[in-house]
Amino acid sequence: MKLSEFKFEIPNSLIASHPAESRDDARMMVLHRSTGKIEHKAFKDIVNYFDEGDVMVGNDTMVFPARLYGRKEKTGAKIEVFLLRELNAEMHLWDVLVDPARKIRVGNKLYFGDGDLVAEVIDNTTSRGRTIRFLFDGDSEAFDKIVETLGETPAT
Repeated sequence: MKLSEFKFEIPNSLIASHPAESRDDARMMVLHRSTGKIEHKAFKDIVNYFDEGDVMVGNDTMVFPARLYGRKEKTGAKIEVFLLRELNAEMHLWDVLVDPARKIRVGNKLYFGDGDLVAEVIDNTTSRGRTIRFLFDGDSEAFDKIVETLGETPAT
């Protein structure tokens, strides 16, 4: 099976931006591979499409507000930081993408919000990639809360 077999266009107006009020009423599109026929059903009908031995895999990932807007310490230049991967939760160390990359160098301090969150650039990883350490004294839970407050969920 090729990844390209999963590509199809869906208008943004048909993509849910929030869950159905009653989860039983969530909509489900059924595509019959043998005929290409499409049906629109309620998710609660999903059991009608399983045979013995079938497996359902759940995805419980959450959308993360990974885009932070801030400014550089000395110049006040506007910057964007996109959180890619947490490297060390205890040290609040992250791999990120930055924009504009040419203005963000090792040693720069970055301020988010009204100085609610400060980070220091500690390494260059790729042309736009950096490793940053958030200078935050709280635990991971408190850090996640402040990122949720200051961050934005990336648009498609």
